[in-house]
Amino acid sequence: MSLDVNTIFQIAGIGIIVAMIQTVLKQMGKDDWAQWVTLIGFVVILYMAATMIDDLFEKIKSVFLFL
Repeated sequence: MSLDVNTIFQIAGIGIIVAMIQTVLKQMGKDDWAQWVTLIGFVVILYMAATMIDDLFEKIKSVFLFL
C-alpha cells in the first residue's frame, strides 16, 4: 500500500474534471446527463477509495497475523 501524493492528485483531478463537465452540461440544459456524470465520478472515486482501504486491511492483517 503506497498512499502517496499521486493518488490524492488523481482524486482531485477526477473531481475537477467532473465538476467542469457537470457545469457545461447544466448550462446546455442537460441536467439529467450532468447528474449521471456526477454519479459516475463518485463511483470511480469510491472504487479507488475501496481498493486503498482493502490494501490497508491486508497490511494490518499481515502485521498482526505475521503472514
